Amino acid sequence: MDKRRYRINEQIRAREVRLIGPDGKQIGIVPLREALARAEEYGLDLVEVAPQASPPVCKIMDYGQFLYQEAKKAKEAKKRQSQVELKEIKVRPKTEEHDLQTKIRHIRRFLEDNNKVKIRVFFRGREIVHPELAQKVLQKIQEAVKDLGQVEMAPRMEGRQMIMILAPLKK
Repeated sequence: MDKRRYRINEQIRAREVRLIGPDGKQIGIVPLREALARAEEYGLDLVEVAPQASPPVCKIMDYGQFLYQEAKKAKEAKKRQSQVELKEIKVRPKTEEHDLQTKIRHIRRFLEDNNKVKIRVFFRGREIVHPELAQKVLQKIQEAVKDLGQVEMAPRMEGRQMIMILAPLKK
């Protein structure tokens, strides 16, 4: 949290401010000197909470505690937010059935963890002349995970590889 986001006490530049007391009740429009004196009486800080207002809104509060509460809210919001990662699985057009089943298990696990999966079928040498083999592999993967994920990006060629992206189903 940026500590210079709010002006406090002598940093406030306005002549008059709309003052809010420490209990949250509005006191009214007062000169800056009087607002500073009232904050001093309470032993708290005068914090400019809405500088764009006319006149600016200032509140009498404990600035350190206010920053702590803001940081706590931001941390809590970050904790609730879920990050979707893009995991990648590489296969070849001639990948054997057992190895393909292992890759499918990995893809299922990634989708269960709410991650997107990029499946990359890469071609070597003369394999590039048989893109239908890669299509079959991707179709087989798609069928195996249709209960957990949907195709976000259909299979397409990019250079010497065919790429498909699967996204987890919305709950």
